[in-house]
Amino acid sequence: MWRGLVAVVSGLAVASAFEPLAFAPGLIVGLVGFFWATCRGSLRRGLLLGWLFGAAYLGAHLLWLRSVGWDAWALLAGLQAAFYGPLGAACAAFGRTRWWPVLAPLGWVSVETVRGSWPLGGMPWGRLAFATPGTVWDHALPYVGASGVALLLSLTSALLAWLLVRRPGPRTIAGAIGLPVALTLLPVLMPYDTPVSGTATVAVVQGNVPGDGTNILYDYRGVTRNHRDATVALAADIQAGKTPQPDVVIWPENSTAIDPFRHADMTSAIEESVQAVGVPILVGAIADHPEDGRVLNQGIVWDPASGPGDRYTKHHPVPFGEYIPWRDSNPLTSRFERFALISRDMVAGTGDEPLRAGGIEISDAMCFDIAFDDVVYPSIRRGGEVLAVQTSNATYINTEQIAQQFQISRARAIETGRWTAIAATNGVTGIIRPDGSVVQRLARKTQGYVVAQADLATATPPGVLIAPWVSRAAALVTVLALLVLAATSRRHTRSSRPVDRPAVTLER
Repeated sequence: MWRGLVAVVSGLAVASAFEPLAFAPGLIVGLVGFFWATCRGSLRRGLLLGWLFGAAYLGAHLLWLRSVGWDAWALLAGLQAAFYGPLGAACAAFGRTRWWPVLAPLGWVSVETVRGSWPLGGMPWGRLAFATPGTVWDHALPYVGASGVALLLSLTSALLAWLLVRRPGPRTIAGAIGLPVALTLLPVLMPYDTPVSGTATVAVVQGNVPGDGTNILYDYRGVTRNHRDATVALAADIQAGKTPQPDVVIWPENSTAIDPFRHADMTSAIEESVQAVGVPILVGAIADHPEDGRVLNQGIVWDPASGPGDRYTKHHPVPFGEYIPWRDSNPLTSRFERFALISRDMVAGTGDEPLRAGGIEISDAMCFDIAFDDVVYPSIRRGGEVLAVQTSNATYINTEQIAQQFQISRARAIETGRWTAIAATNGVTGIIRPDGSVVQRLARKTQGYVVAQADLATATPPGVLIAPWVSRAAALVTVLALLVLAATSRRHTRSSRPVDRPAVTLER
């Protein structure tokens, strides 16, 4: 009972490290409690304790899904929590060896990797690294990436849990604490500095959403008009000398919720905006698929001279939010009214080339894509100089999801060493430096723009290259360790089984 209580409280402690609380010590406190509770006892107990931890952790962290429906929250949080049951069982198995303070953290990273990619593309929300902006651990992000930081945090916590269990002598304590402290402080003492090739002025527009601001489709043409009006106001301030001339302007996801190539009023609004500022606009648009009735969620570079050019298509459409998996055979399609509203499925993009706009190479990420490594890393490796996040958070505008996504964007800015521009329909829009600090930010449900001069980064930080290999290595070692433990346990069971011998009769 006590371990179950510790598991629940530990899950809530880890959740507290994320926005809106951003209580960073909760990471270590919660992870220590998790490892302490699960790395002793039976596999069955570890399975239960791991699930209790995951249910508290992700149930609290994903509470913003209540804006969609309590059933959606329960289903997604329950599915994500289920990953931590097997992790708890694995930690119980590792606890039978002297290497569990190393193996258990590798198991943690493995679970983060798997749940961030499976099923249906995964849900990486709640990764440990996303809670580190503004903490001592964020300095390690450009060196070892998000997975490396998760390994550092979980290793530190597992060693502390081991000290609580073993209670060793002073020398052992000093060694166990000294290693993670040294690994944490080294990046602080030697901060990573990304080389730059120049500067560019970036403007980001937040047009606002008509109505109460929670429904992007309430007046989608009004959304586009709002972004046109805000851009025309930006152009007027440029002409008046109140703000510098930008090299590129960024609009958010769903700044036009219907295909601008098929609707003249949308085309007109974009053209009017582009001609007013005289520079390319990165427009967030829903475009019709050229071959069938499905749709594409795209960032389109719209140039004042040449018109539409480079495009980025969202890689991870939201299951049951932007497309219906197995639509023809899915019984949920007809049973839930809101699923029936998704009349056309969204197609996932595959391109990873940066977008060329105003002489700048832009690595684009559409809304939830910013949480996925397979979106951010390839584009940065291919030469992205700044990072753009186009998002439409109107559904969650009154929840903590807004702050959490902004927190993730700060982590990505630090990890990639890029200035990061966040364009949201009605909040929160802002510009972030590569150290995670915020240059400017607009309030929710307001109309306006932010402008900043950004450094153009040219090099790829080591963490962007290393992080995928950290994830793969952690998963490989975890699986091999579990296989070895299973084989060893089986041999031990066979060797300890009593041997039947025939009765012996002594004859005289």
